[in-house]
Amino acid sequence: MSVALIDALSWLVGAVLDLAWFLVIAAVVASWLIAFGVLNMQNQVVRQIVRTLEGLTEPVFRPVRRIIPPIGGLDLSPIVVLLAIGVLQVFFDRLFASLIVHAM
Repeated sequence: MSVALIDALSWLVGAVLDLAWFLVIAAVVASWLIAFGVLNMQNQVVRQIVRTLEGLTEPVFRPVRRIIPPIGGLDLSPIVVLLAIGVLQVFFDRLFASLIVHAM
């Protein structure tokens, strides 16, 4: 494998993981704003954004919630998902760095 291809794959994986991290944060912030009455779910644009965020994050949160249910009303699944994303980022960074060293 060439160094350029490995570098491109590294960037792509990093961008996808960064996007996933952003979506988790956005979903958490949106849920807080809805819970505190800052966002009005009667607004069609807000409703569509929240549904999109839920559609993208719930398939990831749901299996985590089965293992770690909400404790005292506090949902820990976003924290677990963010930790998993962080672990994946470190793993792929080291993997691609190793591949680049061996490709040279």
